[in-house]
Amino acid sequence: VRLVESGGGSVQAGGSLRLSCAASRSSNIPYCMGWFRQVPGKERTGVANINLDGVTRVADSVKGRFTISRDNARNTLYLQMNSLKPEDTAMYYCAAASGEICSFEETRYNIWGQGTQVTVSS
Repeated sequence: VRLVESGGGSVQAGGSLRLSCAASRSSNIPYCMGWFRQVPGKERTGVANINLDGVTRVADSVKGRFTISRDNARNTLYLQMNSLKPEDTAMYYCAAASGEICSFEETRYNIWGQGTQVTVSS
C-alpha cells in the first residue's frame, strides 16, 4: 500500500482544511489508519486514528475540532480540521497499521505518506 496525502495549505486562525490520504489499490485494507503531525525540532505526535469498524480516537488537543473518517470503497482517509489554531501548524502524515490494534504508537504503523504541510496564521 502506498499513501499520498493532499489538502494541506495556509489558512487563518479559525479556518478549516480537509486533508485526504489516498491509498493505492490493495487487497489488504489496513485495519487501522491514522493521522500524525510533526513540528520541526519536535517529536511526531498522533492526531487521530480510525479502525475498519469506524471506531475513532482523537487527541485531546484537537478534540471537538478535528474529525477523522475513511471511505474503504475509495481507499481514502480524511481529516476534517475546523477552528484551526496557530498551534496546529505542522507537517501532517497519514499512516497505515497492519496489526489489529489501533493506537497512537508510531511503531504500530508500517506505511507512511510523504506528508502535507498545514500552516495556520494568527
